[in-house]
Amino acid sequence: MRTLGRLLALFVISITTQAQNIIGPQEGFTPEIGTMVSMLNDLSNRVEYTVKDLNTEELDFLMDDNANRIGSLIMHLAATEAFYQVYTFENREFNKSEAKQWQVAMSLGDEARETYQGHDVNYYLDIYKSVRQKTINLMKEKDDAWFASVPEGYNMNNHWAWFHVMEHQSSHLGQILLLKKRLPKQ
Repeated sequence: MRTLGRLLALFVISITTQAQNIIGPQEGFTPEIGTMVSMLNDLSNRVEYTVKDLNTEELDFLMDDNANRIGSLIMHLAATEAFYQVYTFENREFNKSEAKQWQVAMSLGDEARETYQGHDVNYYLDIYKSVRQKTINLMKEKDDAWFASVPEGYNMNNHWAWFHVMEHQSSHLGQILLLKKRLPKQ
């Protein structure tokens, strides 16, 4: 009976979060791109839901000397998505200015552990949401033929690149959930 209660609670939580619980084409997008947008948005909603109530101390928690902080991971997600924006929409890598803006978050490690601390959750989520909004706006300008295309000199199509962004976010959401479970009891 406890298991049924837990499953029901999880179901109610999943319905009450911002997640759509439906993957598929979205209005304003071609079918394949809309489906990817629904998956990307589902994941970003879960990331936001997971961290929205964390305080600065919790965002800065460092499980050990090799771990990442939750705040750093949110920045890493934003940086990776920003990279794939220029990689797929402009067929290039970061320019010097973009690299300077995002490199620490892309690489994580010691420098990110030092750089990304002392901020509240809105600092991280505002950046994360801003990057996602740009992705959505850019996706609206493209069609499924672009999505299936392999840019010259690349070894992946644009669909695979955005699938990778989605799976990357999923992997780091798991890491965020683990860190959240390991937060010291207050």
